[in-house]
Amino acid sequence: MDAPSPPRLVNVHEAKTQLSRLIDAAHDGETIVVAKAGKPWARLMPLEPTPPPRLPGRLRSGTPLADPEGLLRPLDHDDLALWDGGALRP
Repeated sequence: MDAPSPPRLVNVHEAKTQLSRLIDAAHDGETIVVAKAGKPWARLMPLEPTPPPRLPGRLRSGTPLADPEGLLRPLDHDDLALWDGGALRP
């Protein structure tokens, strides 16, 4: 694995004239430090990728539920008795 390259240092004037190229470089993974009067002042770097939107009815693995209708069926009498009987309550 390659070590990350050090950030590229550019002055404000260069950043203003080359902003489009610097943004493209940041999007490609490069970190650019903008210097003002020779001192680091700001940093251009890529954004973290946004996570995909969550789809209801899907597990984190992305697979669908085996029996989604089972979530809406009433409990059978034995399971309901466990809930109502207090065996699961503290």
